[in-house]
Amino acid sequence: MSDVDAADRYVIGVDFGTLSGRALVVRVRDGAELGTAVHEYRHGVIESALPDGGPPLPPDWALQDPDDYRDVLRHAVPAALTAAGVDPSRVIGLGIDFTACTVLPTLADGTPLCEVPELRRRPHAWVKLWKHHAAQPHADRINALAHERGEPWIGRYGGKISAEWQFAKGLQILDEDPEVYRRADRFIEAADWIVWELCGVETRNVCTAGYKGIRQDGRYPSADYLGALDPDFVDFVAKLDGPLLPLGARAGTLGARAAVWTGLPEGVAVAAGNVDAHVTAAAAQALHPGRLVAIMGTSTCHVLNGARPAEVPGMCGVVDGGISPGAWGYEAGQSGVGDIFGWFVRHAAPAGLDSHERLTELAAAQPIGAHGLVALDWWNGNRSLLVNHDLSGLIIGLTLATRPADVYRALLEATAYGTRMIIEAFAEAGVPVEDLVAAGGLTSNPLLMQIYADVTNRPLGVIGSAQGPALGSAIHAAVAAGAYPTIHEASAAMGRVDEGVYRPVPENVRAYDALYAEYRALHDHFGRGANDVMLRLRAIRNAAADSVAAGPAPTLEVVG
Repeated sequence: MSDVDAADRYVIGVDFGTLSGRALVVRVRDGAELGTAVHEYRHGVIESALPDGGPPLPPDWALQDPDDYRDVLRHAVPAALTAAGVDPSRVIGLGIDFTACTVLPTLADGTPLCEVPELRRRPHAWVKLWKHHAAQPHADRINALAHERGEPWIGRYGGKISAEWQFAKGLQILDEDPEVYRRADRFIEAADWIVWELCGVETRNVCTAGYKGIRQDGRYPSADYLGALDPDFVDFVAKLDGPLLPLGARAGTLGARAAVWTGLPEGVAVAAGNVDAHVTAAAAQALHPGRLVAIMGTSTCHVLNGARPAEVPGMCGVVDGGISPGAWGYEAGQSGVGDIFGWFVRHAAPAGLDSHERLTELAAAQPIGAHGLVALDWWNGNRSLLVNHDLSGLIIGLTLATRPADVYRALLEATAYGTRMIIEAFAEAGVPVEDLVAAGGLTSNPLLMQIYADVTNRPLGVIGSAQGPALGSAIHAAVAAGAYPTIHEASAAMGRVDEGVYRPVPENVRAYDALYAEYRALHDHFGRGANDVMLRLRAIRNAAADSVAAGPAPTLEVVG
């Protein structure tokens, strides 16, 4: 290829997503993307039953098979190298990012418990994907006890620990399968586990430890607190703890087994693990305070650097060095965004209108508010600001005149309202948000991007890469390999952003202010305890599902 120079050096970023993993070959001197390849996970998301005739799963479970992650290394990395036309000997670094909180229990040597033959049919031995929400009751216990005891760390997480995170998922394992909990020598983020697989050295990264593992001010929650939750939970921190590395650090070098998988030479620098959202900030040149990056895919994660720590109600966390060294990194998020739009297209749109392109075309032709609808974007629960995954979606204003494009536009707008709630919470806590940069697959929808600019009343830039997380991982790999001294310098050289592509239109802003006021009223009514109908319906649904799992309903005998 003409872009490949024999004197250049290259790095590879590998982005492990919800359904697939992507490898990207990047030139170190300027961030040029030379080749990419995607490998779909063979098992995808395991939601209904374990593979190979395994037992059924209860509601709100989401598991994965860790060997699917190894397959990304075996297939996507060599394919990306081939597509790039790059000599593997010119690759100096490898970086990875992962969905989070995606965690798994392992033996002391890193063997996943689901690969231990006698545990393979035990659901709790498998990887718990980020959107495994069945630990909500355990998160509720963690939060209640933290507030009762006045634990100092709870405010750093907006007052609530999520059901998605390490402690809630770990406590669920202890409660529901104590043997699996006992057999787990280590409980580790998939981001750190795959680095362990690559270089044979166990490490932990400050990003997932801080945001997903409740590590603040150099320590985890105390043994006294854990023992008050459950005496057998006292050892959980010992399962989590390990050599902790800052972002951009070298975790080790590529080992012999992983070299065979990837087609790379042994000894290539491997960067500390990272989270798909947080690593994207470097790719978007968004490391300075005041610029919020919205990584928009099946869900959305919002990351933002600040100059000081602040407690923001309902956020996912603030961590020293959690996005880049030298700043306090803030995270918030929405549990369902692209997933909601996909649900509507797959399950609710009629034939002939069951495509994003057609629905977007029709929705774009409407004046703002013409559909008469407001929706709550909680199809997958609420991550921020309510931190409650038992909440569910709502559409209000439906009439016999409502058409599919009306609903589709209302769903697009609902996710923008959710982002505005997050921005306003930051601002009210003294963490300003001056502009936005969007990244991820949803940036390809101009209507959605303009809606976000209008609803938030802020200019919206777009990352200059279709592979933001993979590029961000490659940037961190360049730092780990010593090509740049800091992430900031690597980001300036290798990242890219198209500034202010979408700007708020004043009349649109005014129209959306009125609709947002209705969204906020519904948000508080159904999300803050005025009406818990969503929680009651979830309990009724789960009870019905449990009765189905327990066996067939009794037959009715008709008399007479």
